[in-house]
Amino acid sequence: MNVFLDSSALAKRYMEEPGSDRLEEILASASALGVSVVCVTEVISALARRRRERKLLPQQYLKAKQALFEDIEEASVINLTDQVVARAVALLERWPLRSSDSLHVASAAEWSADLLVSADDRQCRAARGYGLRVEQLPVG
Repeated sequence: MNVFLDSSALAKRYMEEPGSDRLEEILASASALGVSVVCVTEVISALARRRRERKLLPQQYLKAKQALFEDIEEASVINLTDQVVARAVALLERWPLRSSDSLHVASAAEWSADLLVSADDRQCRAARGYGLRVEQLPVG
């Protein structure tokens, strides 16, 4: 099964949050992992914020960052092609999404994901409306 993770889902792999256990179950059944190219910076942003807030020790941050880059090496990283941008624009015109959320949904659709996993309610609703199969994780 081709599983596409947005940044809210992927971050649960490196920070223990509600839904982290479910994410690991989903990944265990995945045959391929897909993420948008914007996912890396969004997850690093979340990790760095936790480090600044002293919710992650510097050593924990470095370990999480290394794990992220190892996972990304094994994943299909969907780039911002003309087709992805066109899909994202169509999504923005139909649903109340942030631009990065539209890029995640557009990337999942372009990659032909069997399942999109996210903790973002608006993004999940838009993805379902766009015809994608979605699993919504709890917000962390």
